Amino acid sequence: MNSLRILVADDHEIVRRGLVFLLKSHAGWDVCGEARDGRQAVEKAMELRPDIVILDIGMPNLNGLEAARQLLRHNPQCKVLILTIADTDEVVRAVLDAGARGFVLKSDAVRDLVSAVEALQSNKTFFTSRVSEMVLGGFLGRNRPASDGKPRFPDLTPREREIVQLLAEGKSTKEVASYLDLSVKTAETHRSNIMRKLDLHSVSELVLYAVRNNMVQVAPPMSPEMPKPAAPENDAA
Repeated sequence: MNSLRILVADDHEIVRRGLVFLLKSHAGWDVCGEARDGRQAVEKAMELRPDIVILDIGMPNLNGLEAARQLLRHNPQCKVLILTIADTDEVVRAVLDAGARGFVLKSDAVRDLVSAVEALQSNKTFFTSRVSEMVLGGFLGRNRPASDGKPRFPDLTPREREIVQLLAEGKSTKEVASYLDLSVKTAETHRSNIMRKLDLHSVSELVLYAVRNNMVQVAPPMSPEMPKPAAPENDAA
């Protein structure tokens, strides 16, 4: 029987090592790769073709939601599990819209991570009890608008969503162009189109938009309950 191949992506090394430690303790599971941001996760998923990808929602350069969308476009058979620190209606809706099959709070990772991966391995979904109640209660209708009545990503292309995140993280237009292998003029055109589409007039408004729509994350990234892998033994005399 082939082992289950898992890719783990989290920008905080200690959290990522803790996740890997939990997963490697399960017989028949192989952590085939690790990534430190969403863009690297997409690249490694295309190269390694894992069965399951575990993505932190709040990674730099490319967040977990956009990474999920991109890797599922390349490999629809892959199953995505999202890790997050919050389970608000908006976050859960965004996770489902991205195509993820599971959702685990970082604070519950020690308790729920293995069960979540087992569920996805069996072609099931896995959500916390609160999320399940929200879904059954009809709070997550696909066509439900955001709290202000406007679409969450009005007419934004995948490339434009990437640029919004990079700009919100403080990168200049020139840096965005270099990072995405675009000309500066093309990046400037994208930026102008984004500001027009979103009816925004400053970078501060763009940052606020990105935070409100879970494109960047500003809350503390890790749970104190996450176990640390055992330190290597010291062979010194």
